[in-house]
Amino acid sequence: MVTAPHHLAAQAGRDVLGEGGTAIEAAVATAATLAVVYPHMTGIGGDAFWLISDGSDAAPTALHATGRAGAHATPEAYAAKGYDAVPWRGPDAALTVPGTVAGWEAALAASGKWQVSLPLARLLEPAIHFAEAGSAVTESQARLTRAKHAELAEVPGFADVFLPGGEPPGVGQRLCQPALAATLRRLAEAGLRDFYEGETGRRLAADLARIGSPVTAEDLAVHDAEWRTPLSVRLSRAGAQVWNTGLPTQGLASLIILGIADRLDLGEEGSFAHLHAIVEATKRAFLIRDVYVADPTTVGAPEPFLTNACLDALAGEIDPQRALPWPRPAEPGDTIWLGVTDAKGRSVSLIQSLYYEFGSGVVSPETGVLMQNRGSSFRLGGRWNRLAPGRQPFTTLNPAMARFDDGRRLTYGTMGGEGQPQTQAAIFTRIAQFAMAPQAAVTAPRWLLGKTWGEGSLSLKVESRVAEETIARLAEAGHEVEVTGPFEDFMGHAGAILSAPDGLLLGAADPRSDGAVAAV
Repeated sequence: MVTAPHHLAAQAGRDVLGEGGTAIEAAVATAATLAVVYPHMTGIGGDAFWLISDGSDAAPTALHATGRAGAHATPEAYAAKGYDAVPWRGPDAALTVPGTVAGWEAALAASGKWQVSLPLARLLEPAIHFAEAGSAVTESQARLTRAKHAELAEVPGFADVFLPGGEPPGVGQRLCQPALAATLRRLAEAGLRDFYEGETGRRLAADLARIGSPVTAEDLAVHDAEWRTPLSVRLSRAGAQVWNTGLPTQGLASLIILGIADRLDLGEEGSFAHLHAIVEATKRAFLIRDVYVADPTTVGAPEPFLTNACLDALAGEIDPQRALPWPRPAEPGDTIWLGVTDAKGRSVSLIQSLYYEFGSGVVSPETGVLMQNRGSSFRLGGRWNRLAPGRQPFTTLNPAMARFDDGRRLTYGTMGGEGQPQTQAAIFTRIAQFAMAPQAAVTAPRWLLGKTWGEGSLSLKVESRVAEETIARLAEAGHEVEVTGPFEDFMGHAGAILSAPDGLLLGAADPRSDGAVAAV
C-alpha cells in the first residue's frame, strides 16, 4: 500500500510494489513523481527525512537527507549585503545543499540488502514521463502560484518553468518540465551520485554561481545522507512505542506532545478536553523545541526531555481548564509526506520538502532543479540556529512510526510546518485512544496553533466542523480561537497506513490534498 498527496505519485509507487519492489523502492518512485507533479510542495532541490522499518520487531532506522549551509553562507556575508535576516526567496535563500537525492541513494542501497534491486531507471520512469509529457496543474499549485506570484515572478528561473506565458497556470493546464526530465534521465543512467559529483552537479553549481547563491560545487561534492538512531517514547495508556526523527528536526516536539497527552484525560474525541490537552501539550513542546532543537553539534542531547520524570512534570503544568498565555513566533512550511508498506511488512515513513511553497523560487536552467529555502530558518545573530558554513538548519520535517502492543503498526505523517506535530497528535490519538479508522482520523476536523502560510496570525485555528460547544469552551478557557473553513489546505496533507497482525492494511489519504491510497 502507498499513500501520497497526489494520486499519480501513489499509483507510481503502487506499480513498483506490484512488480515485487520493496517499500523503499516504491517510496523513491513515489517521491520522484511528487517532485514533478507536485512541484510547489517538493522537489529534488529539497531535503528529506526517512523512517524505515524492516518489518521485524527491531526499532526502525532514521535516514537524514538534509543539506548543510554552503561554505560562503556566513552571517557576515549576509550583513555585507544589507540583510538583517536570511531572505525567504531568491539566490540568497538558496543557501543549503539539496539533500533529497542523496537520501534516495542511501535508502536504495539499504533496499538492495533486502533483495535484488529494480533498475533505477524503472523507479524514475514515471517522474521522467510526467516531466516530459506534462502533468495537470492541481488546484493547490494554481492557487499558491497566484498567491505568491509577486514574490516569485522575478526570481531567477522561476517564470520560465512555472509561469508559462508569463502568467500563473490554471487548474488542469499542462505543465512540462523538459530540463528536469533530462536531469532525471541522466541520474537514471549515470547514478544518483551524479547529482553531487557528476555532470548534473557541475551544471547545477554553475547555475548557482551565476546568480550568486552561496552553494558551491565543493559543497555539493562532499554532501551525503546520514543514518541516525531515531528518538522514541513509550506511551503506556495508548499501549504503543512511537518513533520520530532526531535533531535538527522537530521530531522531539512531536514525541513530547504525545508523551504529555498520554498522561492527560482526553475525554471524548473532538471534545474540549481532547483539543485543549493537545494544544497545551503543543505549547510546552514548542517552548522546549525553540531552545534545544537545532544542528546537533550546537545543542545538547534531546533524550532527557522524553524521560518519564520530564513528561510527568510537563503534564503536571497543564491546567485542564485554562490556556497558557500565548503566542510566540511560528514556522510555516510546504512539504509532502508519503507512506509505504510492502508485501513483507517493511515500511517507510518519508517526508520531503522545499520548505516554503516553491522553496527559494530559484530554478536552475540547465538542470530544472528548483532549490529549497530551508536555510532561511537560520538566524544571523544569537546562539540558537545561528548560520554558519556546514551547519544544518532547524527543520519542521518529522516522519513518524508507531508499534502497538497488540501487534498493529502505524506509519503516519503530514506536511504543514508548525502544524506537523499537532496533526500527528490528532491522528495518533484518534487511532490509538479513540479507535478510529485511519481514514476517519485523517478526515476529521483539525486545528492549528500558530502561523499559516503567508498569514501573521498566531491564533488557535479550528476547522468549522469542530463542534460549536468545543469551540465555545476553548474560547472560554482563554484560547484565541479563529474558525476557518471546513477543510483547510494549511491544516496539512496527512496520511497513514495501519498494518494489522494478520496482514490487513488500512490506509488514509487527506481530502485536503490531491492524494490517494493505492494498493495491490
